This record gives sequence, structure tokens and C-alpha cells, in this order.
Amino acid sequence: MPSARLPAARPDASRQRSGTGRTASRDGDWHTVSRSPADTDRIGRLIGRALEGGEVVGLYGALGTGKTALVRGIAAGLGAPPRAVSSPTFVLVHVYAGRLPLAHADLFRIQSETELRHVGLLDYSDTRTATAIEWAERAGAELPDDRLEIHLDHRGRRSRAMTLKAKGARSRRLLARVLSLQATEEAKTGGKRAR
Repeated sequence: MPSARLPAARPDASRQRSGTGRTASRDGDWHTVSRSPADTDRIGRLIGRALEGGEVVGLYGALGTGKTALVRGIAAGLGAPPRAVSSPTFVLVHVYAGRLPLAHADLFRIQSETELRHVGLLDYSDTRTATAIEWAERAGAELPDDRLEIHLDHRGRRSRAMTLKAKGARSRRLLARVLSLQATEEAKTGGKRAR
């Protein structure tokens, strides 16, 4: 099984490129580009397969960057039906049943941390449930310190830049599992990705 450790950065460079155009930086961030909705789904499935329960995944990005599509992949990676996943903008939180429960929150309409406390998002946090939060920046101090942040940016009509940042020990372990699954997948496919 491939090592779950991040590639070591060269002392003279802040980032080291992997063989497939993905980059792991010295601080443990993972930079990648999704070239299609299918690629976004594949990355989400890797994250879903790597979840063990209790993790919080915060999604950051403008409208249309693929946050809900990524959560759809995460749900599928957990064994939940991906078609059931929709943006919970009006109900704020959906819970999907899979290998682990996935609480999916969309904070687009949240205006303050006080308002968020009334929603009860933290009521979904336990050691068995994974939580994915769209518009996580609106949660402010209500977000746990240990979380995996995923920043998405437009890179064209179908392409999205993604940066995964592990904030804490649990999230570093999650990111290491994602990278290990990614390496295993690339070894099986010869580095070919969904288009």
C-alpha cells in the first residue's frame, strides 16, 4: 500500500509537484485541478471513502464553483445515493445515510454566527457523523479548529482549482488517507483521470 505521507518539499521550494500535476505544499495543503464535473465527483468520492466519522469538511468558493457537486461525490464515496444530494439552501441541513451519516449544510443564507447557533449545526457533530459545510466562511468561530478546508476557484468553464487545507491532527490524517487513495487510484489507472 502506498505511503500516506505527503511528499517532502525541497528546501529551496515552497511546493513540490507530483507526477500528475497535483502539488503538495510544505504546509500540507493539496493543490489540484478538477477538469470536469466527473473529476470533481471523483475527488469527492475519494474524500468520502477516506472519512471515518467526526470530521468536518468546510467548502469555500463563489457560486458555481462546484461545492454541491463535490458534496455529491463525498456522499457517493460514503455509499449514500448521490442523486439524493441537493443544496440545502432553504432547509440549511440535510443528512444522508451511507457507511457513515453525512450532515450537509449550506450556510449561504446565514448572516451571523448567532443565527447559525439557532440552526443547531453543531447538534449533528459526533464521532460517527461526517459534516460537509458549504459557505463555511459564514460559520466564523462556530467552525471547529480541526477541519479540512476545501477552497474552490473557477479556472474556466468546466475546470476548478481546488486547495485542500488540513487544520488539525484529525484533518491531517484525513488528507493523508485521501492522498493515499489518490495514489492507489493513479497506480491502477496509469494516472488517467475522468474528463
